[in-house]
Amino acid sequence: MSKFNDYNFAGHKALIRVDFNVPIKDGKIGDDTRIRAAIPTIKKVLSDGGSVVLMSHWGRPLKDIEKKPNLTLADFSLKPVLSRLAELLGTDVQFADDCIGEDAVNKAKNLQAGQVLLLENLRYYKQEEKGDKDFAEKLSKLGDVYVNDAFGTAHRAHASTAVIAQFFSSDNRMFGLLMEGEVAAAEKVLHNNEKPFVAIIGGAKVSDKILIIENLLEKATDIIIGGGMAYTFFKAEGGHIGSSLCEDDRMDMALEIIKKAKEKGVCIHLPADSIIADKFANDADTSSCINTEIPAGWMGLDIGLMAIEQFTKVIRASKTILWNGPMGVFEMEKFQHGTKAIAEAVVEATAKGAYSLVGGGDSVAAVNKFGYADKVSYVSTGGGAMLEFFEGKELPGIAAIKDN
Repeated sequence: MSKFNDYNFAGHKALIRVDFNVPIKDGKIGDDTRIRAAIPTIKKVLSDGGSVVLMSHWGRPLKDIEKKPNLTLADFSLKPVLSRLAELLGTDVQFADDCIGEDAVNKAKNLQAGQVLLLENLRYYKQEEKGDKDFAEKLSKLGDVYVNDAFGTAHRAHASTAVIAQFFSSDNRMFGLLMEGEVAAAEKVLHNNEKPFVAIIGGAKVSDKILIIENLLEKATDIIIGGGMAYTFFKAEGGHIGSSLCEDDRMDMALEIIKKAKEKGVCIHLPADSIIADKFANDADTSSCINTEIPAGWMGLDIGLMAIEQFTKVIRASKTILWNGPMGVFEMEKFQHGTKAIAEAVVEATAKGAYSLVGGGDSVAAVNKFGYADKVSYVSTGGGAMLEFFEGKELPGIAAIKDN
């Protein structure tokens, strides 16, 4: 049941927190995924006969200006989003040059049914990231219904994502369609999964993924570990990894994970072999090698054929799949085969009835790159937020709607 879908926005002004923190270079949007993801929520309000005030952050203006005095607030404006947003909505979008100033207040006040207003970058104010209550209250006066549709910032206790909800009655605060979908997908995988449940965890560092692995030891039947972080495990077990990436100070932690997994009956799958290179470059000389016997001066940059076969078998047999992190340096053509093969295995398992959730910036980039985003069950828009959810943490942006 969707509280948002059941709500009639006719005559209401919806203040929607979106996540338009998209890549922008020279005024051009590099990837509009997050903008497109918010469109169904906005259109629902407009089709009901309501109006929409959109608020978002972009970048870290105050921190970056402090480091680079040649930058100004104008370099962090949300204005470049306007034309693409208007194109996707099929209607004009007004713009306020502030988020709580006179221009924002007046334009929000005069907004008519069917109209959309985009506020300037919330992070022009330090009060946003500090979760300032007075700042949140000023924002709240720009609408009579609060909708949080920014899963990508749900892990931040900021004014517009967590503090603002208290200024709206329980009937007039809710998740948007994107947020509802994100929360439902994450809860299905973490709390209502069907076994076997395989978690595919990749990326560079064990330290970045330790909390999610430890929490998944309580939930998953299998955990596949790939990417640079795998070599810390191999070295910890006495293997030779050449010049592959390794966190020497995390080797005890890696051994502890293996020990805990055995105690809990969870199967940890480490890649049997790697595609190795003599340098970190697309034009490097390459070879394949067992992961405990990588020669000096060589580094593992992708999983090998044996690992692909090994991992594919586990994925094909699963009923629930969580994928966070690539298997190698997939941005380089020579080292993308492993990540692509895992994506294909996830797609195949999904087609056979498994539920698959892909999340985390690099994993999402990979399924988009290979054209598989529409062939998995759900692709999350929130990297850090999804990671913290699966670490077992309470997300302030979710708690603010659910608990108040």
